[in-house]
Amino acid sequence: MDQDAFRKTYHEVNEVFCAFEKSVLTNECRCTQAERFCIAEREGVHCRSRERQTRCLRWLELLREQARFALRTEERRRLLPHGKAIRLQVGGMRGLRLLLEPGESSPTTIADVDGTLARAEDRFGSLETIPFSEVMREVAAYRMRKRTRHRR
Repeated sequence: MDQDAFRKTYHEVNEVFCAFEKSVLTNECRCTQAERFCIAEREGVHCRSRERQTRCLRWLELLREQARFALRTEERRRLLPHGKAIRLQVGGMRGLRLLLEPGESSPTTIADVDGTLARAEDRFGSLETIPFSEVMREVAAYRMRKRTRHRR
């Protein structure tokens, strides 16, 4: 399947895409609302709730506004490169998790993105009132896993 045909099919099949698709596919995050699917041997992630998708997109938008310096990105550029997108998603969720559970060590895997965001809204009143300076430490500190090469 060529790339254009894949993208067209992907958008037709995945109307409510998962905002955390990259981190879910790399197994750095999980979510109770995420549902994996396959198209021509490629994997995608669908969100079961448009409302929850909106909350996740809002969270990532807020993170991106706050992380411009940490990610060294330009405001004009709409799409982030893969590494920076993963850093924002995983680092942001790890930072939020540490805010919700102070004293815990930084989690290696986020067990439930949706549940973590719901707890943050309950605790802070809204996503906008979260103390982002705490979260940005984890965004700045996050490093992607190194790919392992299989020796033959």
